[in-house]
Amino acid sequence: MGRVITFIQVFALSSLVIFSNFTSAQLKQNYYANICPNVETIVRKAVATKVQQTFVTIPGTLRLFFHDCFVQGCDASVMIASSGSNTAEKDHPDNLSLAGDGFDTVIKAKAAVDAVASCKNKVSCADILTMATRDVVALAGGPSYAVELGRLDGLSSTAASVGGKLPKPTMNLDQLNAMFAAHGLTQADMIALSGAHTVGFSHCDQFANRIYNFSKQNPVDPTLNPSYAAQLQQSCPKNVDPRIAVNMDPNTPRTFDNVYYKNLQQGQGLFTSDQVLFTDSRSKQTVNSWASSSQAFNNAFISAMTKLGRVDVKTGQNGNIRRDCSAFN
Repeated sequence: MGRVITFIQVFALSSLVIFSNFTSAQLKQNYYANICPNVETIVRKAVATKVQQTFVTIPGTLRLFFHDCFVQGCDASVMIASSGSNTAEKDHPDNLSLAGDGFDTVIKAKAAVDAVASCKNKVSCADILTMATRDVVALAGGPSYAVELGRLDGLSSTAASVGGKLPKPTMNLDQLNAMFAAHGLTQADMIALSGAHTVGFSHCDQFANRIYNFSKQNPVDPTLNPSYAAQLQQSCPKNVDPRIAVNMDPNTPRTFDNVYYKNLQQGQGLFTSDQVLFTDSRSKQTVNSWASSSQAFNNAFISAMTKLGRVDVKTGQNGNIRRDCSAFN
């Protein structure tokens, strides 16, 4: 039976598009120029200090931004700690692997900003996370770019809001495209954001199915490079402690570069959701293009991150500026 779309539904959808465009239009570069002029320098220094202490700061902050924006929009709701009867976003099973160093980066940058009297309680945690994410990419050798600012912090954070909103390592291209399209992101945006897997690590249980239990005919996923599969088996033997982690990029794990795409060409994508970008003909050409041009990848990544940063931004009565990033005011 065909689905009938009523005038009211069309009007509601039109209003939603107008509203989402209106809220993203509140964002602008140099938003804090007259409020806290040195905010970007303050955040960058705090982030650089944190990166010197531990490299995990870089992938940890990148993942935190992505997980935040994909659930309730870029509103720092992922930062909220659970309290009383409320189980917050960060304690949903899909978020338990988020590195504490990502949270700590935002908290320390917020403290540095608030230490300046004229800036105190005037910069949102959501904007600090956005700036910190840009800064960790640059500190890892990736592109630096101007960030749009002006987000408020969200007023709710529940574990229940997370379910089904984050990509799974087992997803195919159609599933990935659908999930990103729900946030106004294209296939090219999805492939560019997947390139963030050029830094960081993953735990063995996230890809064990590819190296031991893929199918009866092929215990090892045939799209995996055989020597890479053997390397993964050595790092992650059967029945291994799932907390053991391996680098997502086996070649340049501490550099933000386009080697991720070169790895896919060689069958060295860690997740099914990585390797499918090369094995599916619809996305293969983009992978090949960015494998051959770091500049093309950098440009696409900046574009995708800018669009991601506009997702469900909170303005007006829908948010505020938290005094403590981990607790509501």
